[in-house]
Amino acid sequence: MSPDSEATIIPQIPLGRFGNADEVADTVFFLCSDQAKYLNGSEIHVNGGQHV
Repeated sequence: MSPDSEATIIPQIPLGRFGNADEVADTVFFLCSDQAKYLNGSEIHVNGGQHV
């Protein structure tokens, strides 16, 4: 991604940064765990609050 694109997108993200692969993997791990066994038909946006 170009620096100009980053400079445009990052201010739109409430956490002020892009996420990383570990943060996405943590979400997948949660969804595969027993803690998510009652979740059904949900959309989980891993985007730092950009699309609230």
